[in-house]
Amino acid sequence: MESFHSNLLAWYDANARKLPWRIEPEKSKSGVLPDPYHIWLSEVMLQQTTVAAVKDYFFKFITLWPTVNDLAAASQDDVMKAWAGLGYYSRARNLKKCADYVATDLGGEFPQTQGELLKLPGIGPYTSAAISTIAFQNKAAVVDGNIERVVTRHTANATPVPEAKADCAAFMDAEMPKTRPGDFAQAMMDLGATICTPRNPLCALCPVQSGCKSHELGTMLSFPVKAPKKTKPNRKGAAFVLQRPDGAVWLRKRSDKGLLAGMSEVPTTEWTARIDGDIGAKSGPIDLDWNSKGTITHTFTHFHLELEVWQAVGPPPDNRGWWVEQDALANEALPTVMKKAIAAALPNAFGNV
Repeated sequence: MESFHSNLLAWYDANARKLPWRIEPEKSKSGVLPDPYHIWLSEVMLQQTTVAAVKDYFFKFITLWPTVNDLAAASQDDVMKAWAGLGYYSRARNLKKCADYVATDLGGEFPQTQGELLKLPGIGPYTSAAISTIAFQNKAAVVDGNIERVVTRHTANATPVPEAKADCAAFMDAEMPKTRPGDFAQAMMDLGATICTPRNPLCALCPVQSGCKSHELGTMLSFPVKAPKKTKPNRKGAAFVLQRPDGAVWLRKRSDKGLLAGMSEVPTTEWTARIDGDIGAKSGPIDLDWNSKGTITHTFTHFHLELEVWQAVGPPPDNRGWWVEQDALANEALPTVMKKAIAAALPNAFGNV
């Protein structure tokens, strides 16, 4: 009798997604292992981000820094610039810390076990399991969003996420084979991404349809059960696009702690997830004839933000920033919300933001 894992792996052998950090099934079966640096880098990038969004960033990073030692030798500012636009910027800061530690303390070699990987900066239970399993072929219970959906549907598990994660980990631990555990984990990810999708699961094509409890009951779309979402607060503030007469834009660096830490920005008022910032032209960093450029909106993990955008030509407000030519703005470590603010004042600064 065919097992869950044998059916899944047979499907994966024929249908595996081609991803730049992945070893193809045929090579994997012959004993070829992926580069742990590539697996680590991709998994950190993929946290709360889609594969489509990550691919270009992955290529950028391995082109700029082909090895973990190269990344460790890079400056924090250069890493943040390369990461700009990918979001969740604490990942980039931890990426640099982890590269520094692996290069300096571990001789450029990633540890192989989940327990040792968990000791590295920015690596939690999921990422450590994924690296250990995929890069080193160790059995570890890998559970991402796609796997969570596959397992809760297959078992009709009505426990709300994230509490259901423990049950999903137990399922993975029980079903993951001793041979090809990395391919099994990636097959589960691919199944969730391409077949057992959130809204329109293609059950007729599923290699593990047999035994799927939610399919038997016709309740696939009821899983995973999600806890009620908390309402995100709405915050307000103002951003000020200050230019020199030649068009260059004044930027400054955000604090090394807190939201968007260490990133570049145009001057803004002091908004946070908990409080509104000041609004209006009089809240600008310098007394000028500020021109209104409308408002922009941006959603963070815990709140929605609406920023007034103001523009003016004038001198620098202090000595804490620097001027950047417009054609060089794309090279700065500007988060998306700041790109939106600059684009509202200077529509051709970035193209489509």
